[in-house]
Amino acid sequence: MHSLLSQGADLTPAHLAAAARTLGLDFIATTEHNTAAGHGEWGPYAGDDLLVILGQEVTTRTGHWLALGLAPEQAVEWRYGVRDDVVGQHLDQVRRSGGLCVAAHPHAPYPSGTLMYPYDWFDAVEVWNGRWASDLPWNADNEAALAEWGRSLAHDVHRGRWQPAIGNSDAHLAGQLGTPHTVVHAEELSCDAVLAGVRAGRSWIAESPAVTLDVTATAADRTGGVGEHLATDGEPIVVRVQVCGVPSGTITLHTEHGVVHRHSLPDDGAGVTQWRTTADETSFVRVEVRHPGRQMGALSNPIILS
Repeated sequence: MHSLLSQGADLTPAHLAAAARTLGLDFIATTEHNTAAGHGEWGPYAGDDLLVILGQEVTTRTGHWLALGLAPEQAVEWRYGVRDDVVGQHLDQVRRSGGLCVAAHPHAPYPSGTLMYPYDWFDAVEVWNGRWASDLPWNADNEAALAEWGRSLAHDVHRGRWQPAIGNSDAHLAGQLGTPHTVVHAEELSCDAVLAGVRAGRSWIAESPAVTLDVTATAADRTGGVGEHLATDGEPIVVRVQVCGVPSGTITLHTEHGVVHRHSLPDDGAGVTQWRTTADETSFVRVEVRHPGRQMGALSNPIILS
């Protein structure tokens, strides 16, 4: 998210922190464009109930990326493009300091917004970017980013290294924070724990705090959740999905074979569905939940099956 230190934004840290608490968010990430100058302003607004992750949006000439988990006042160089062949050294700099590197809004429809660096150079991919330049919470650029990420999963999972998906509101203006947001299964509310959860793919993306999603895969007496690896020993797998908050929506399950299961939600938006498979049939399963107009309500990272 952005305060008035970023171009096109007019919010103060006080306003953003208050909005985060009103929404019930546990953590936020401050990612000003190409500067760490605002890091010191956040101290009075963080607390036991609200973690503030320090970061930066690095707006290079050929795509933007997020450096998350920076040290106070740690800045990342941004004046280059893909032909300069230097982005790797800046990604490594962030990782050496314990940070996380995220490919931001890879299909954003404006100059420099479209990412020309490969997804696999980053630790995670922002497949859902907020509505800071639109009235819609889900746009064609998000659809393109999700499709590209989804197509790569089968190959990447087979290779043993895949990039988790995240979603960020990219809030610039009032009313945008939290739409969407990433829900992380973390051991504690700390920067290290939250980033570890994102890095491992132990996360899913919600349109708003009204949406909940629970995805598990069970084989015999073993159960795996989103971002986890379920070793089945050849036993049949039951995938269970529980959703709330997407009225009359549709749950779809996706594997290396595309969409393998659909389930319609009732008018109140709450429902449960199950699907059976084996590790011989697929190496992963992930979930999307869409509104009747196909706008996204929630989506998950995969559960890895073997």
